[in-house]
Amino acid sequence: MIYLNELSTYIQNVHWGELLLDTSLLALKILLILLSYLFIKKMAKKLINKLFETYIQKNSISQGRAFTLESLTNNLITYVLFFILVITILQLLGIDATAILAGAGIIGLAVGFGAQGLVSDLVSGFFILLEKQLDVGELVTIGEFSGTVEQVGLRTTQIRAGDGTLHFIPNREITQLSNHSRGEMQALVDIDISLCNDLPKTMEILNQVCERLAKENPVITDGPNVIGIQDLGPSTITIRIIAKTQNMEQWGMERLIRQELKIALDENGIQFPETPVLLDNSN
Repeated sequence: MIYLNELSTYIQNVHWGELLLDTSLLALKILLILLSYLFIKKMAKKLINKLFETYIQKNSISQGRAFTLESLTNNLITYVLFFILVITILQLLGIDATAILAGAGIIGLAVGFGAQGLVSDLVSGFFILLEKQLDVGELVTIGEFSGTVEQVGLRTTQIRAGDGTLHFIPNREITQLSNHSRGEMQALVDIDISLCNDLPKTMEILNQVCERLAKENPVITDGPNVIGIQDLGPSTITIRIIAKTQNMEQWGMERLIRQELKIALDENGIQFPETPVLLDNSN
């Protein structure tokens, strides 16, 4: 009964008009701060985009490299603005942000082990960018994932696989990276023919096709060259053809070489190994 009387007295002594006014003003200030945060973030992004467009025009820098640095800068600006937003709101709520930051040293001791991963991500991401290991738009293999780089951030790198899957890879897990988009690439084709064919005639046909492809396809930088016999089987001969192409053109060129070789060999009566026929013994 005493507690109810005290509660009733407390409620009666509260100046509800002032409380409502103060709460409304506080909510309005927070709303204005949030709107200011969104506006500044949007303007900062536009400014960064404009600066990088100007930088690309004035300097010989690849588009992928520019996108990578632009993405990283946007991420960094977002983190800084969000930190300022949180501190400002805390100050409005009457919470001493400096005390929280000072106490973070003690709290950090408890969560230090959990933060090691974050620090590793940041450090690894910094060195990946510093060493120019990859850029946005390049084809890479990271561990078991292969695909096109869509974004390089401070914490994660985003890889878009061939089937459309987007992989988020923590930077600290990028211990082995293969970049397939640097320099010339190699198109390699192995073709099997029957052992009964005239080998000199077959090689002459293959060389003629390779010479024609070299003249007709500017993406080829060297070859195609008939390297020679790669393997001998009981009834087959495997002949290898190699060409160097512009970056990202190797797969299309491999398909074209196979197509043109098949057409030419068929026209000249060159036989391919017979595929064994599987008999159905179920009956």
